Amino acid sequence: MHITTLFERKKHSVMSTTQRQILRGVSRSFDLTIRLLPGTLQAPVAIAYLLARATDTVADTTTLPLAERQVLLDLMTEVITAPGASTEHHSELARLTQAFAAQQTDPHERALMQALPQCLPLLQTLGEADQASVRLVLSHITQGQQQDMARFGHGPQTIQALNTETELANYTWLVAGCVGEFWTELCGRHLPGYARLPQAEMMHIGRQYGMGLQRLNIVRDVGADLAAGRCYWPVETLANVGLTPHMLAHAAQTGHTETLQKMAPLYTQWLDRTQAQLADGMRYALALKPLRLRVATALPALIGARTVALLRQAGPSALTQRVKMPRHEMRRLMWHITVGWASPSALESQFRQLSGDTPA
Repeated sequence: MHITTLFERKKHSVMSTTQRQILRGVSRSFDLTIRLLPGTLQAPVAIAYLLARATDTVADTTTLPLAERQVLLDLMTEVITAPGASTEHHSELARLTQAFAAQQTDPHERALMQALPQCLPLLQTLGEADQASVRLVLSHITQGQQQDMARFGHGPQTIQALNTETELANYTWLVAGCVGEFWTELCGRHLPGYARLPQAEMMHIGRQYGMGLQRLNIVRDVGADLAAGRCYWPVETLANVGLTPHMLAHAAQTGHTETLQKMAPLYTQWLDRTQAQLADGMRYALALKPLRLRVATALPALIGARTVALLRQAGPSALTQRVKMPRHEMRRLMWHITVGWASPSALESQFRQLSGDTPA
């Protein structure tokens, strides 16, 4: 199979060229994933992703007042998740998003917010069942984002943290685990017989996959989050090794050796748990029959496996630096996938190599 064939775009799409460009701007990797999907899945996944990125932009723009962001996110949630939202609410949302967009410094996020009034009607182009699925997953995601703003919305002046592992599991499900369920639900609806495993098992490991990807995001971004006053390592977990969120934030800023050494066992446990959930994601991908779907689903797990391996190499000092998969490795990965026809055995081998389990 030629590489241009595997990554060929579908000609028919509900999204305009401008909206495609916006999607590519806010996430090149996810735009690639969407392009790989079977045509029947592209629209609901792309629309859900664009709307989720818009709400995430609002939640994460800490340079703006918390109350202002909460009002806008609440209104976005209502308009997105309630089919019967009034014309007045749509008009008010258009006004607020344009004002919000004008304050964005990132050009891609500014373009996304400016285009939101044109993106919202895309939801109405989907079938009723897909609309319901998109609204449900967005309701979960925005609930997680609202919790984040309530917990961390006061800025870096005072560091806040999750309290328990239960809170962490609930958060990772709300913002990512539910996406694995959404993905599985769409596949079951549009691609009968798409998997070699029962639907209930696919739902379970799909949920774990999403939660693992979110755990990876957390550990990869831990330094920046701590600098912004956000600590996703639960207080009770840190206390087990004699640490506090404030100590962790100080170590991320200064590289304090003693704190980083104390953090080492928790850091390893976090990566072990993340790796196990990514392995669930790889099992999910290997169970998929359609080639394009298998590649699209496996790609985040493969990138995640390499990122976990790099984080292991860096150790707890990763709190003081940004760790990510280099672009040249990404290009090589895509070539290997294409040359190997993305067979289950080839993907499984790639996952083991990227995880560091076998020689490259």
